[in-house]
Amino acid sequence: MTPLSKWKGAGAAAAALTLGLLAPAVYAADFSPARHEGARQLLEELSERGIESDWLESALGDAVFQQGVLDAMAGAAERRLRWDEYREIFLQPERIARGVAFIEAHEEAFIRAHAEYGVPPEIIAAIIGVETSYGRFTGRHRVIDSLATLAFHHPVRGNFFRGELAAFLEITHEQEVEPGSLKGSYAGAMGYPQFIPTSYRAYAVDFDGDGQRDLWTNPVDAIGSVGNYFAEHGWRPGEPIYAEAEGPDTPPGAIDFNRTQRPYAKLDELERVGIVPKVALDEATPVIPLALEVDDTAWRYRLGHDNFYVITRYNHSHLYAMAVTELAEAIADSRDLEPFPLSASVAMEREDSP
Repeated sequence: MTPLSKWKGAGAAAAALTLGLLAPAVYAADFSPARHEGARQLLEELSERGIESDWLESALGDAVFQQGVLDAMAGAAERRLRWDEYREIFLQPERIARGVAFIEAHEEAFIRAHAEYGVPPEIIAAIIGVETSYGRFTGRHRVIDSLATLAFHHPVRGNFFRGELAAFLEITHEQEVEPGSLKGSYAGAMGYPQFIPTSYRAYAVDFDGDGQRDLWTNPVDAIGSVGNYFAEHGWRPGEPIYAEAEGPDTPPGAIDFNRTQRPYAKLDELERVGIVPKVALDEATPVIPLALEVDDTAWRYRLGHDNFYVITRYNHSHLYAMAVTELAEAIADSRDLEPFPLSASVAMEREDSP
């Protein structure tokens, strides 16, 4: 729509009001397969997979364009946060206490997930805690609106979100859930663990055996599904996530820090520029060098292992993975139980103790 820059007086105001009242209807019709070529093609594709055309027509016709979703995607990177600023968002006493309570409330599911997938309760709880504060904040956007808007209007990632929209429609049809009833993030992530639809389809499990894979309202299914996600992405049971390290005042330019990929740096390469692990590590084992800015003048160094990389498969941010790890450590400490050795430093201390 073009700006109404030259309209003046009461007539202009009345016309603008009329346009405002009409806009929802215009946008709602934007995704009707009868009017929208992309929606029609998606309907035909999913119809060939066995979904009734009438059901698809109704679901897509109900979708409403949301400019706010596109705006949120454009601003997703936001300003750069230091590690201490990012950490402060998630390492709050209330979130830690809720994590302890969440594990206690669903202890049987956590024990079973640990046994089946090898992922400690604290890690699963921390993922759900960071994503939705244990199911308290699962999103305010209708998923059908977000995904339709992004699928047909995002200037770069439209094809990706078209696949997510297709997966969402398949899931809701299979589980007999009204598509328009579900809310999630502006990017279409859903439920306790904020799975995008393709992850939901690939990794969600029916962990309580009721015949439904329900991540929207069922915390037990969410617990099992996060465990399954990690196992499928290569979680190594019993291995630590990171090791503490010492280093220079400023991160050396010769090292490519914080890359969220499989461990890629050799210890001797790091040691040549002054980054030394605080515990003994196998010299042949590659690591992910992490430089975490804790204020305007100080840095903290850590060395990520394979399990750190696995956490970044959930969210491709080293800050996210570190926040999940530290929240898990805090939950384990608050439970006053024998915690999983998330840090190689902790693991070594236990081995050395009498």
